[in-house]
Amino acid sequence: MKYIDYRQSELYVEDVRLTDIAVQFDTPSYVYSRACIENNWHSFDSAFQDIPHKICYAVKANSNIGILNVLARLGSGFDIVSMGELERVLAANGDPKKIVFSGVGKRDDELKRALAVGIYCFNIESDIEIERLNSLAKQHKQVANVALRVNPNIDSGTHPYISTGLKENKFGIDIESAHSLCQTIKQFSNLQLIGIACHIGSQLTSLEPFLAAIDKVVDLINLLKNENIQLEHINIGGGLGIRYSTESPPSIINYVNALCDSLRSLSLQVIIEPGRAIVANAGVLLTKVEYVKHTPHKKFAIVDAGMNDLLRPALYNAWQDIIPVILDNNLDKCMYDIVGPVCESADFIGKNRFLCLKQNDLLAVCSSGAYGFSMSSTYNSRPRVAEILVDKNQSHLIRPRETITDLFISERMLP
Repeated sequence: MKYIDYRQSELYVEDVRLTDIAVQFDTPSYVYSRACIENNWHSFDSAFQDIPHKICYAVKANSNIGILNVLARLGSGFDIVSMGELERVLAANGDPKKIVFSGVGKRDDELKRALAVGIYCFNIESDIEIERLNSLAKQHKQVANVALRVNPNIDSGTHPYISTGLKENKFGIDIESAHSLCQTIKQFSNLQLIGIACHIGSQLTSLEPFLAAIDKVVDLINLLKNENIQLEHINIGGGLGIRYSTESPPSIINYVNALCDSLRSLSLQVIIEPGRAIVANAGVLLTKVEYVKHTPHKKFAIVDAGMNDLLRPALYNAWQDIIPVILDNNLDKCMYDIVGPVCESADFIGKNRFLCLKQNDLLAVCSSGAYGFSMSSTYNSRPRVAEILVDKNQSHLIRPRETITDLFISERMLP
């Protein structure tokens, strides 16, 4: 079922016209489908139906409290990488006992807060972090659950900025050193080793890297089992890609089935941390054409959304489909660069797009539910945009558009 689609030449999100959203909430705005988010989450949950599992949504993909609350109501767990994300999950009524804390640079205050609220597990990424967490847990008279995040040195085949499983990446512990480090953890009285974790990157579109990484982790777990180190779970991370253009990622069910062939024999709970695969295709960035500019070399459609609103094209040279909100066959198709108002040549949303458009037309940048708003900024003193969650025929403002005053209300001049 499509949750974002045309009806009689006009684009809808569920049962709401994007033209109505533009009138009510203005542009640019992020617009999400609740039903799509829930369907994607349930697809993961049902695919693991015969294996004990915990789905821990990767909060960094989209951290709006409204969306986190939708997932919390489903019973989702959460993968966090900062205290800010922890507080967002708690504010959204997420269960702290379903939170996994990842990340290479956890500060003392972040570890203390996570200990205080009783999160499920810390994914440990260095030997120094082991010592720090043990010391803090001792001060709080607690025993902290930990999983060792290993780096299997697997090429995920994705963009180098979102590859995390190679030995030159900062993430995780070299898998060759993991065995001895697991033995070391046993010596710390305020840590309990309950799992092995692995995450090799984001936007993976092939099963082979996942399977190669899992094979290495399974070998490590079996080695530990032979030495009477009993674990509760294996955390296989996230990273399943989506189709932005011509990619052909496996479906959620095929992805899970392939992994389960390797995991079923372990008799451990499986933790998975999907982010993009749950929210990306549930959202669009709604933007308006301010100007159509022709030069001797190029045609530009200058829109009101910029790189501060959607960073992925500038940062990764990422491709996202850009489609008109209202189809108009009376105009000739031309090749445009879709660019924003930010004072940077890197400020583009899409290049070389064949579109029929004119000034004031609305465009939808597809697959914007992940790493859209969460990576946005106020560069050029541009307020961050509104976020709207559509639930059937209702549109809910889940984050108001910032005002210009919001940008500097906490700043101070010298006396």
